[in-house]
Amino acid sequence: MDISVVIPLYNEAESLPELEAWIRRVMAEHQFSYEIIFVCDGSTDSSWQVICDLQANNPAVRGVKFRRNYGKSPGLQCAFERAQGDVVITMDADLQDSPDEIPELYRMITEEGYDLVSGWKRKRYDPVLSKNLPSKLFNATARRLSGIHNLHDFNCGLKAYRLEVVKNIEIYNDMHRYIPYMAKNAGFARIGEKVVQHQARKYGESKFGLSRFFNGYLDLITLWFTSTFGRKPMHFFGLGGSLMFLVGLVALAVVLGDKLIHILSGTPAPLVTDRPYFYIALTAMIIGTQLFLAGFLAELLSRQNPERNTYKIEEEI
Repeated sequence: MDISVVIPLYNEAESLPELEAWIRRVMAEHQFSYEIIFVCDGSTDSSWQVICDLQANNPAVRGVKFRRNYGKSPGLQCAFERAQGDVVITMDADLQDSPDEIPELYRMITEEGYDLVSGWKRKRYDPVLSKNLPSKLFNATARRLSGIHNLHDFNCGLKAYRLEVVKNIEIYNDMHRYIPYMAKNAGFARIGEKVVQHQARKYGESKFGLSRFFNGYLDLITLWFTSTFGRKPMHFFGLGGSLMFLVGLVALAVVLGDKLIHILSGTPAPLVTDRPYFYIALTAMIIGTQLFLAGFLAELLSRQNPERNTYKIEEEI
């Protein structure tokens, strides 16, 4: 099979027939063998019934219905587990992603050797203050932390993947925003970008609010930390704890040195508890010890992880 089109959705009943017909037309024009995997993420409208009707008229349509709303990441993960096409295309169900982009995305994967190609909606039809500006700041931060400097739109729903990529990553929580970063961490570093057409929403309204940007930054920090220190937490906590303990030790030396100078010179020495360095030393040494112990406990936990020494082989002769 050439292509698996993955479409997670929540309450998009109006757009599904038009989207399916559009995809079917593109596939027929280019003679692709394909499947469309709709993941109904606990929709409360008639989305699931529409998917069933589409499947009755098109055997290439597959559907999965969640019992409740879990979010986009579980929807993508569920579809990735079932995908069979050589190239996997993800897109949103609101008709803002154009299926006409699929042939070129497929070509970039199969002919140019990319592992992943992400869409870039250079010209957007979203509100500037509530979406465009926060999105630019978000993407700038993501580029800096991930090291993938050629991507302008990490959160674009229109992406293409080599099948091996989606089978070797696990998407959870709201990590769908960082699939390129996760693919890079899994060893799939050939990541490209394509400018794609962005269309104004035709039906309904956006299901995402401003909270996704705040949550996105927290998820990015989590992903960066786990990918960098997940298997060596002592390198983070131990270093921080050692530095804090060293600061406390220096502050303590200042207090004791000053006390010793007064004693040797025969002048009245101020009380240790009257010196701010005493409290700096006490606080820093306590925090440093706690950080070091946290790193030690994290190391013990990481050694219990059954995947602590896993690796992926691409080729062997």
